[in-house]
Amino acid sequence: MSYLEQALGDESALPGPQGMRLDRAALDLATIEFPGLDPAPWLSKMDALASRLGDRIRNFNDGRCFVEAARDYLFGELGFHGNEEDYFNPRNSCLNEVLAQRTGIPISLSVFYMEISRRLAMPVFGVNLPRHFILQYDDGNYSAYIDPFHGGRIISAAECYRIAGAPIPDPVLLRRASKRQIIVRMLVNLHGIYMRAQDWERSVRVLDLLIVAGAGSELYKQRGLLYRKLGRFHAARLDLERYLALEPAAADREDIVKQLEAIHRARARLN
Repeated sequence: MSYLEQALGDESALPGPQGMRLDRAALDLATIEFPGLDPAPWLSKMDALASRLGDRIRNFNDGRCFVEAARDYLFGELGFHGNEEDYFNPRNSCLNEVLAQRTGIPISLSVFYMEISRRLAMPVFGVNLPRHFILQYDDGNYSAYIDPFHGGRIISAAECYRIAGAPIPDPVLLRRASKRQIIVRMLVNLHGIYMRAQDWERSVRVLDLLIVAGAGSELYKQRGLLYRKLGRFHAARLDLERYLALEPAAADREDIVKQLEAIHRARARLN
């Protein structure tokens, strides 16, 4: 069982007092795109970057000082930035590529920032805004919302609401995301990217992980239909039957029954 599967299935079984490590989980996720990826060099690179950032911080008790130093070093000096030109490239979701190319999408850049901050014992949290993932620094004395996709700039709560498309301010939108929620959002993003590219094999691998995370019965249907595209009829049948068992009153029950009948005919031809 991979680190990510263990983290999504039973986070309490992971070693260490803090549960899931986002950097380890994100590097495991990256093996979907980069099979056999060794996380060790990338974790060491994160350690080195955090150490160099730490050398630039004048006062570790001053939150504003940290946020400004992180912005100047990570996004200014090193040039980490959002990949607006090739946003839907799956590599943007892979932490190793974020580190290698210094570019990514909002959530992968946020994970990078959070894990650099964790190494320096700085309180940085993910905020699962609709349409755009951001961060919050909050030490109890100083608080700021941060947009890593746009150079680590500080944004106001009002701007967060505008980004989220909220017609009126809703503090629920600014709730902190758990580590599991962050990884699940990364997986959902990656699934959409692979589906757009018609990469059914990798789409299935992402769905495998989402199902481990308990993300809903609908995923069995999605995976079953992909299995059918891939000609894996036995697995398709099992998933579609599981979906119907979990959703006996499903609105698309008739369509799924027809899919199962077609799978039965296809298997019969193979035999």
